[in-house]
Amino acid sequence: MVLGLHTPIVQAPMAGGPSTPALAAAVSAAGGLGFLAAGYRTPQAVREEVRATRELTGERFGVNVFLPGPPGDDEAVRRYAGQLRAEAERWGVELGEPRADDDAWEAKVAVLAEERVPVVSFTFGLPRPDVVSALHDAGTTVLVTVTTPEEAVAAAGTGADALVVQGVEAGGHRGGLRDEDGVGEYGLLVLLRLAARAVDLPLVAAGGVVDGASVAAVLVAGAEAAQLGTAFLGCPEAGTSPVHRAALAAGGETALTRAFSGRRARGLVNRFLAEHGPTAPAAYPQVHHLTTPLRAAARSAGDADAINLWAGQGHRLVEPLPAGEQVRRLADDAREALTRAVR
Repeated sequence: MVLGLHTPIVQAPMAGGPSTPALAAAVSAAGGLGFLAAGYRTPQAVREEVRATRELTGERFGVNVFLPGPPGDDEAVRRYAGQLRAEAERWGVELGEPRADDDAWEAKVAVLAEERVPVVSFTFGLPRPDVVSALHDAGTTVLVTVTTPEEAVAAAGTGADALVVQGVEAGGHRGGLRDEDGVGEYGLLVLLRLAARAVDLPLVAAGGVVDGASVAAVLVAGAEAAQLGTAFLGCPEAGTSPVHRAALAAGGETALTRAFSGRRARGLVNRFLAEHGPTAPAAYPQVHHLTTPLRAAARSAGDADAINLWAGQGHRLVEPLPAGEQVRRLADDAREALTRAVR
């Protein structure tokens, strides 16, 4: 196994707070692969989190990096900002500056190579072959996230060691190369089989995998491991906000939206998503920066109707548990499901 796991469970990187050193360390200590999220962090903060994780576990762990995409249309962003002014007035804050930036991704990669992080994954784009080579020189295993068979072929060409195959059921951002409506909206099992035929690389299956039976399903379908995010949001080690935890416990429907960040992402349907999703432009990270003050104010106030509540389609099946116990439960239930399947 290229990831060297005792248990085929990967904790998805969840930027914006939920991924913490404590969560990553607990998952890795239980035999899975914990992940930190470099997105929205400064390079120095990434270094500090890597070192904090190493103080908690001697096991392998990973860090995810966001790659920049093409900027959105400035005029569309201005129109959206006008639509959101009433939200800003409601919360007594100024809208954020809708700037385009590259999230300092190259500086973060340099930190990860210096720190010799065991696993690095990339989302939203393809790393250059020289970046992959530099990480390989540091002893790092490199993963790239894909959402179509064509993206899988392109990612294999970078020299990546494995691919994260993300189905449309997944919570949070669509991690593929193209953020276009209708692109990369394959269900996970179909995408997994198409990717397995398209490339000869180990595959990590992500999207709607929340319990042991679904872990077993993706292993049977050809994955080396299952990547789960929503299943770990309720863990005490996660940095999930109280209002997000409460919303997950209450349940509800999910939908893809650009309302909060300008890039398609799956979350629980709330007022903000329903009102602003239809007109939000494809403009990441401009919209992310634009809405950051709104979301911070609403989160502080405990208003679940005005923040991003990322969650996968299988969120109703999740039982909040400590991370290590969650990994062991998933593994035990997956083995039981596989045993039942061959009787």
